[in-house]
Amino acid sequence: MDKLPLSVALITYNEEENIERTLKAVQDIASEIIVIDSHSTDRTRQIASSLGAKVYEEDWKGFRRQKNSALDKCTQNWILSLDGDEVVTQKLKDQIIKAITQPWADGYFINRRTVFLGRELRHALYPDRQLRLVRRDASPHWTGQSVHELLKIKGKTARLKGYLLHYSFRDINDLVLRLNRYARLWAQDAAAHGKSLGIRRVLLSPLMAFFKNYIIKLGLLDLMPGFIVSCAMCYYSLLKAFYLWEEKKARKQTT
Repeated sequence: MDKLPLSVALITYNEEENIERTLKAVQDIASEIIVIDSHSTDRTRQIASSLGAKVYEEDWKGFRRQKNSALDKCTQNWILSLDGDEVVTQKLKDQIIKAITQPWADGYFINRRTVFLGRELRHALYPDRQLRLVRRDASPHWTGQSVHELLKIKGKTARLKGYLLHYSFRDINDLVLRLNRYARLWAQDAAAHGKSLGIRRVLLSPLMAFFKNYIIKLGLLDLMPGFIVSCAMCYYSLLKAFYLWEEKKARKQTT
């Protein structure tokens, strides 16, 4: 089939293990692939270029600004925003083709399913719907803080069937390091905006994070990977509270 009027936009840093799998899943339908790389020290840029991507090397500006830089470089009528560790499944690809050739909305939410320790998590961290496929003329832009940024548009939205496979954590060490980084970024933003957490929330939120993923979402059916991820979400909630306390204390000492 002819390629779609579709730009795929990604930001990357040291995604050598994932980028080939990510790009090969969409290169047969995308007319353009835009990669904004933050000075990777591995072969990310070379692999992306070899698969036909337009690669731009830029200093790190934060998730939101980096992703908006990728959007600005897209030239096709439709934009699919991906992370460098996400893979479009066949069912989702069929849905994307239908949504572009027979559109019924200006933007589409896509579900994600995490792959961790060799297991596709069908319960923990799922569902995870995010706006990812959008018309370029719907004024797409990334908003939010330094982490957990959101894509916004002007227009009607709908959901697509299928899902992205998210190879977000290589192993337990990578999981811990990433959550530590995300928690610190969240705390810096929260402190800058004057946010505070009461003791009740500090005590209850970690327990609820575990309960939500392991019991409510049935993460227990994901066996040990589901248990580990559920515990990690508890840990992440605690880290956010601790880092926020630290940030607020540091700001008081400098005023």
